[in-house]
Amino acid sequence: MFNPRTLLSSLRRKAISSASITLTVAKMAKANTPQRQPKPLTPLQQQILVRIEDCYQQAEIYFKRTFARPQTQFTLRGRSAGTAHLQQNRLRFNPVLLRENSEAFLAEVVPHEISHLLCFQLFGKTKPHGREWQSIMLKLFKVSPNTTHSFDTQSVKGKDFEYRCACGPVRLSIRRHNKVLRGETRYLCKRCHTLLTFTQAAE
Repeated sequence: MFNPRTLLSSLRRKAISSASITLTVAKMAKANTPQRQPKPLTPLQQQILVRIEDCYQQAEIYFKRTFARPQTQFTLRGRSAGTAHLQQNRLRFNPVLLRENSEAFLAEVVPHEISHLLCFQLFGKTKPHGREWQSIMLKLFKVSPNTTHSFDTQSVKGKDFEYRCACGPVRLSIRRHNKVLRGETRYLCKRCHTLLTFTQAAE
């Protein structure tokens, strides 16, 4: 005789068994899937981390308060040596320029970027290289408050493209060139106000 309760109980047992098998297989697959490992730090990058900690210990003694340590990444590209993400409390450094200018990074770039984070935590939003930032550089780190670096950036120089207007040749970055190719924008010469037309990739 057909018994609904018996059938329902049997289906439940099969469903539980099937779910357990599926979960077990999923766990095994996850365990055997290669996980993307973070790239190990170079000895020079480790020196940067030590320098960062040293700067923060100096700051805590000077300001008589604690500061949260920032997340530090070596993923910055282009011609910038470093950048400070204020609200994220994060530092990013250019690994290529670091290799080529290690002493200047340790002595100047690291304090420069840390001063931005300290300035934001102490005074809130201010001018990027205003008097508050300059004061931290000079009084705390005893470093000249230069706003830009003077490193040779030939090795990190991005490819650019030659355009022409009525004045002559004009170079555009690959980012602007790609916008033109996608039809997102067009550029006019600031002097003659004629449309820039692409000629060739610049050497």
